[in-house]
This record gives sequence, structure tokens and C-alpha cells, in this order.
Amino acid sequence: MGIYDFKVTARDGSETTLADYEGKVLLIVNTATGCGFTPHYEPLEAMYKEYRDQGFEILDFPCNQFADQAPGSDDEIHEFCQVKFGTEFPQFKKIDVNGETADPLFAFLATEKPFDGFGKGLKNKALEKFAGANNKKYGDKAYIKWNFTKFLVDREGNVVARFEPTFDMDEVKAAVAAAL
Repeated sequence: MGIYDFKVTARDGSETTLADYEGKVLLIVNTATGCGFTPHYEPLEAMYKEYRDQGFEILDFPCNQFADQAPGSDDEIHEFCQVKFGTEFPQFKKIDVNGETADPLFAFLATEKPFDGFGKGLKNKALEKFAGANNKKYGDKAYIKWNFTKFLVDREGNVVARFEPTFDMDEVKAAVAAAL
């Protein structure tokens, strides 16, 4: 099974496949509106505006599995993102990314690019402890460690990079530009 075989559910409940994005560079992100990383929406939207005409898409999947940081309805989350950050990239229905109810897309992404740490520094170590406690309940199905984990997919559908939320957004942008 490849990336283009996965079905996803739009905010309105309609179902589509990632085949609709074949040939594009994708950044697939699990997000939350009440997280310390929520400001990532700003550089994400700036990247989207800069690169979408070159075949770039950001696919946003809200998730409430990390300290209940995305508690709103799909419409409330969407409105927040549009009003606060002016987001225009596709936002899908809220999903789970870990455990028995994990969306198969995120299980696939995490298998293709497993977690390799949050990086160095005190802030990253603190998040590692907090995320570890949160994800303990998911055992070996704790695919995603925190909100705003980003997966980069090239035009051929290969998962080429994983960026934890602690990674510098300039690094993410450079990888997107290189993939384009």
C-alpha cells in the first residue's frame, strides 16, 4: 500500500483519497489549536502561499490526543485557524493518530519515518518527558509523539522526512523547497 491509496475524510464528512494529490509535494501535519506549537500555523500558511503554485500542499489533520489541545468541533477548529492564522490549506476531519483508533495514514507515515527524538536542549527534554507520559497508554501504537509532527512526501509518493514539532520551521521550509 502506498500513500496515494489512503482514504481521508474532509471536514464536511466527504471521503477522498490521497490520489487526488498525486504528483504534488505534501506536508502532512497533525495539529491542535491549544498547543504551545499552534503558532506553527503561521509559517505553515506562509509556506503554503509561497509554494502552492509549484505543486505544494499542506494537509492538516487536527488531533485531540495530546493533553486535549484540540477540543473543538471540526468547524470551530477550522474557524479558529482561518481567523487567527488565515489558513487556506486543506484541513480534514479531526482524527486520532495513536492507539487502536489511529488513522491508518498516520500509522503508515510513522512506520515509514519512525520517531527519532525531539532534539537537544532543556525544552526538548521536557517535551520528551511529557509526551512519554501521554503516549504510555498507547504502547507500541504511539506513532506520533506530539502535535505538529510533520511528514514530507515527495512528488513520487515517498515519505522523505519527519519533523517533530521541536524542529526549526526554517529547516522544514528548506526541505520543502528542495523537494519542489
